[in-house]
Amino acid sequence: MEFPIRCFTCGSVLAHMYEDYGKRVDGGEDASMVLDSLGVDRYCCRRMFLSHVDGMGVIKKYEKL
Repeated sequence: MEFPIRCFTCGSVLAHMYEDYGKRVDGGEDASMVLDSLGVDRYCCRRMFLSHVDGMGVIKKYEKL
């Protein structure tokens, strides 16, 4: 699914950071250090990044044309 716009717990806006987070983590940086540099301090917000699973590739496979 898509990354949520806001944190489910505190309501902080997070979606604008997800693309940068994904690129940096895929590039080999430590996820904890990336979140620190992006300024994501609350553990509820960090959970949103660390537990997100991108399932759009699986869902899109079954999309009707």
